[in-house]
Amino acid sequence: MRASLIQIAVEEGESVEARRTRVASLVREQAGAADLVVLPELWTTGAFAYEEFGSEAEPLQGPTFEAMAKAASDAGVWLHAGSIPERAPSDSGSAAGDGPLYNTSLVFSPSGELAAAYRKIHRFGFDKGEAVLMGAGSELVTVRLPGTTLGVATCYDLRFPELFRGLVDAGAETLVVPAGWPERRRGHWTLLARARAVENQAFVLACGTAGTHAGVPQAGHSIVVDPWGEVLAEAGHGEQVLTVEFDPAKVATTREQFPALKDRVLGLRPPRG
Repeated sequence: MRASLIQIAVEEGESVEARRTRVASLVREQAGAADLVVLPELWTTGAFAYEEFGSEAEPLQGPTFEAMAKAASDAGVWLHAGSIPERAPSDSGSAAGDGPLYNTSLVFSPSGELAAAYRKIHRFGFDKGEAVLMGAGSELVTVRLPGTTLGVATCYDLRFPELFRGLVDAGAETLVVPAGWPERRRGHWTLLARARAVENQAFVLACGTAGTHAGVPQAGHSIVVDPWGEVLAEAGHGEQVLTVEFDPAKVATTREQFPALKDRVLGLRPPRG
């Protein structure tokens, strides 16, 4: 399988519409070069541009959905289109635009059909930013591709290994993590990506952003890690396309050769009493 991680630079001065058009073109350029294309988290606004989340939020099937569905179809690729600030419908039935916000990932098939949507479960910011502006998802999401099953997570999720254990239990063999990770914690980014690969004996495809989000320099360094924790490819700081070929069958082989997952004890049974 060939995967292309498109490490987008999100810079001030570029409109969302212009960036959407530019990114769709980058996806189309992967036709024939990749089977799976991955975009970063919140690339339409920037992951730290909190003040823009509300104004730039879209319904699930909004303009970014339409543009990415068409790009996937045009390129004939599976597309993890990163995530968008989603404005969900209001439960009260009141005026449009007042429903909750979510950080929502979209995955499209090569025909442009929506294969999955994932609302980010772990929200970053502690008592500010995403943590207070956006709602939390509650559902684990996997997507079956020819040859492998994707487990879908987003950025801050990478710090919570129990989420990835749940994805593995649901059949995930390739873990895809779009992110807007800050440069000041880049060491954690590569460390955690390798840790999630090793402990789950799975491939990890982690796609970050370049540039600066609302004054916060981004880490870049998108990375692909194999089930033994070996780095197959790693990007630099700037905008680039990181393309790598990997064999999904290596997951089963690794789990057979070193069957650590079979020795799990905790989390398999409910506590007594």
